[in-house]
Amino acid sequence: MIGIVDYGMGNLFSVSKALERLHADYLITSDKHKLLAADALILPGVGAFRDAMDQLPADTIQQFAASGKPLLGICLGMQLLFESSEENGFTKGLGLLPGSVRRFPGKTNDGTAYKVPHMGWNRLEFIQDSPLLTNLEEDYVYFVHSYLVSAKNSPVTLAKTDYHEQVAAVVGRDHIFGMQFHPEKSSKLGMALLGNFLKIAAERKAVR
Repeated sequence: MIGIVDYGMGNLFSVSKALERLHADYLITSDKHKLLAADALILPGVGAFRDAMDQLPADTIQQFAASGKPLLGICLGMQLLFESSEENGFTKGLGLLPGSVRRFPGKTNDGTAYKVPHMGWNRLEFIQDSPLLTNLEEDYVYFVHSYLVSAKNSPVTLAKTDYHEQVAAVVGRDHIFGMQFHPEKSSKLGMALLGNFLKIAAERKAVR
């Protein structure tokens, strides 16, 4: 059973439909006990970091992460896994992965302006081995975001993309994973990534 965290700021419909296409059992809930009982959690997110942290059941997510069961953050949900964000002023995150979130500056080092948010299809480049990337090939996925974790400075970056600088696109450490893009909207590779996350959850359950 995959728990999808409902805290009022996630794209619950598209994530749940993707899980249905993968024939996965899931539950959308904000109930602490049901979330903690799940075999794995997906933390979606759309909107602002500070608002999300105000509404998120942070203690429950941290308790779940401490159990060793797999957790996947998507888009804003990935950013929430980190220690902090500068969005709307400094805000602490869940602290499950090392690093901080900052805004795209909108200008290159030579002063050339570029569009923010980063929106559209960008190619992933795999840079670390991970069960999340097993048997997958680099391809394009769909991004919509104004804030990023720097791939250049993050030791937990599993795959990166480039949008005027190196962006951490897939992150992970142990059983905690994140995707800056929307896998549920990212065609073949996105669904394959979700499929690998389900495999990780099944394998973890089998050895518990």
